[in-house]
Parts: sequence; structure tokens; C-alpha cells
Amino acid sequence: MRKDEPTTVSAAEFHRNIGVYQDMALTRPVAITKNGRERTVLISAEEFHRLKRRDRQAINAGELADRHVAAIRDARVPDQYEHLDAELKDWKG
Repeated sequence: MRKDEPTTVSAAEFHRNIGVYQDMALTRPVAITKNGRERTVLISAEEFHRLKRRDRQAINAGELADRHVAAIRDARVPDQYEHLDAELKDWKG
């Protein structure tokens, strides 16, 4: 099993051995199921904080690398979405 693949346990099993799964969550996610379906995932506090930092990352447009600016400048909307241009017709920004 890879480190990033969750270990899956039932809620009942999790409650019987909570300490075991808390320790396990320090190295890999633990998916907790109820009625056979994933309901929650237990992860380490370190991983939680890492994900939260990533989620809130913002940069100034002036900090973008030239290749990213070029990619944005050269991006084109696929023809299949051309009809959405009508929604911007009277938009004032």
C-alpha cells in the first residue's frame, strides 16, 4: 500500500481501536466508513495545516513567472464554449 492511499475502516472498528488509527493517521489517511460508504477521513494535524496553507495561497500578478503570463495571454476558450461570450456582452467591469 502506498503512503498516500487511505486505510479504510468501519466506524465501529475505528471506535474500538481509535488509538491505533490515530497513530496510523500520522503517516497515511484513514478513511472511516458508515454503512459501507466513506464518511470521514482522519489525517495528521501536520497534513491538515499543510493543506490549509495551500488552500489560502495567493500571489500578486506581478510575481508570476514570464512563462505563466505567456500561458495566460495565449490561452483560448474552446469553440464549444463560444456561446458563453453572449453572457459578457453587456458586462461592465
